[in-house]
Amino acid sequence: MVDLISQFHDKWQKTIESFRIDIASVRSNRVSPSLVEDIMVDAYGQQMAIKQLAAISVQSAGSLIIQPWDQTVVLFLEKALRESAIGVMPTSEGNLIRLNFPPLTQEKRQALFKVLKQKTEEHKIQFRQLRDDVRKEIQKLSESKEIGEDEKYQLNDHLQKEVDAFNKTIENIAGRKEAEIMTI
Repeated sequence: MVDLISQFHDKWQKTIESFRIDIASVRSNRVSPSLVEDIMVDAYGQQMAIKQLAAISVQSAGSLIIQPWDQTVVLFLEKALRESAIGVMPTSEGNLIRLNFPPLTQEKRQALFKVLKQKTEEHKIQFRQLRDDVRKEIQKLSESKEIGEDEKYQLNDHLQKEVDAFNKTIENIAGRKEAEIMTI
């Protein structure tokens, strides 16, 4: 029966990792490669992520450098970046591409804050679905008399502790990202 809770724990850890990856693409005052690394590029006759085609580095708090491993894809990278939703025009400097991000305005910060809240809620919903599945499984085991009432309550208590730990973790991560966004 503890396996049920440990499987749940593993699944919610994956939800946390997914959340971390998802919010990394939300811009804050400091730019990071995660803002552009998953943008898809038409190269070599197929769709490839920028991170598969180039090295992405941070030059300054508001500037990224994209240096392709193969110079023949520079034009394809530029096109993909122009068409993406990042809101910055790429500047080609021969064998590399520079992205200069303007400082965030208060309006943009508020918009990013809303995006962060939306992503946080989406991951909480995923988590609640996982939690509900475990609760149903515990109930099913109780009804089929595979576990007693005491074990049922112990499992539900353990599940609630996992729920509390998840909520605290996700709020801490979201709080740190919110502070990054709101910092001037």
